Amino acid sequence: MSRIGKLPVALPAGVTVSFDGDVVTVKGAKGTLTQKIAGDIDIKVEGNEAHVLKKHDTKELEPMHGLYRALLHNMVVGVTQGYSKSLKVNGVGWKVAKQGNKVVLNVGYSHPVEFVEPAGVKLECPSANEITVSGIDKTLVGQTAADIRNIRVPEPYHGYGIAYSDEVIERKEGKTGGKGKK
Repeated sequence: MSRIGKLPVALPAGVTVSFDGDVVTVKGAKGTLTQKIAGDIDIKVEGNEAHVLKKHDTKELEPMHGLYRALLHNMVVGVTQGYSKSLKVNGVGWKVAKQGNKVVLNVGYSHPVEFVEPAGVKLECPSANEITVSGIDKTLVGQTAADIRNIRVPEPYHGYGIAYSDEVIERKEGKTGGKGKK
């Protein structure tokens, strides 16, 4: 039995979970999320807890049992608190600015890079070198932050690039030595 799958998911006040066939829907103060459930997994709501149950006890259902419990928990947290990731831009003369529904990044290329805000995600620029990605869907927030980071991945010699605010960039020492061999 999955250690994660057997744990109940606590449902705060104002959160409703409904399971219809193979789709689970979670509604809360911040919005509504849906997830398709594959396999022989069942979700039962009892009071203020939701339980993810296996219909059969097979080896193939073990990983799905824990996965769908974790996805359900992430959905409940998303519709109550939401998720956010912070990115910092580090480079000489590099800056970011929000224009309408897109973020314009001047990050060392010959042209500014425009990143359009995907549906369900909110992008903010609290300062000229910070980007905050927020939303209710954990996977969408994480993927959007990763896409922004991939515009200019941090390099280890000077530390230039777009990095997560809590990311530690291992710095390397540059080349040393004389011009020629003696």
